[in-house]
Amino acid sequence: MDLELNGRTALVTGASKGIGYATARLLAEEGCRVVIVARTADAIEAAARRIAEETGAEVDALAADLSVEEERIRVVEGIGDVDVLVNNAGAIPGGTLLEFDDASWKAAWDLKVFGYVSLCRQYYARMKAKGSGVIVNVIGNAAEALDFDYICGSTANAGLNAFTRALGSQSHRDGIRVVGINPGPVETERLVTLMRKKSAARTGNADDWERLKEPLPFARAATPQEIAAMVAMLASDRSAYTSGTIITIDGGIANQSRTF
Repeated sequence: MDLELNGRTALVTGASKGIGYATARLLAEEGCRVVIVARTADAIEAAARRIAEETGAEVDALAADLSVEEERIRVVEGIGDVDVLVNNAGAIPGGTLLEFDDASWKAAWDLKVFGYVSLCRQYYARMKAKGSGVIVNVIGNAAEALDFDYICGSTANAGLNAFTRALGSQSHRDGIRVVGINPGPVETERLVTLMRKKSAARTGNADDWERLKEPLPFARAATPQEIAAMVAMLASDRSAYTSGTIITIDGGIANQSRTF
């Protein structure tokens, strides 16, 4: 299916690896000029070279700490207008309420919550001025599958779900679509490390990945490419009537009934 994205400019944050990298690569394959952003210069520049070599597309890289407002402003002013914004940067650590002090809570939200809101605000203004644009927020199913042991992340994601729905509910007035994706477990280096750490804390044994993923739906995690495919579809005119909604990709986890 031709997504008709050829010639458009897309900004993808948190794109040095995982979902962000897969998304940037797929958008490049679809003919987008892609700009990718992450905190570490060496990593994001290597990712840009790899995508450009593999797809033949134009890929630019910019290193920036998106937890800092001045850096967010620098990114927007340096890149300029885009047709598609994909907010993906931000990984909130696990922990209970008593394990997270105010400083830890703020540090986690500076990137994932305020980073998303700031880039949305700045690019919404630019998209409104030209009468078109798409914003895709990659959030996380902890917004729906609420987790006592991931309380900072669940709360942040729930807030971003509400923000995305509210913004996208009336953005059609400005020619803009705003949508979100809630991935569940995705097979990235971070997920494997996290699940092995949880296993070690629970049983004293950090089981191998093949064993740990057996209880997951379909006995596997999603691939980054599966999430990227949804981003590309939502960013395209094939989804031209989709706004103010969240697509959950978690194998059904968020909808599982819990028994006690």
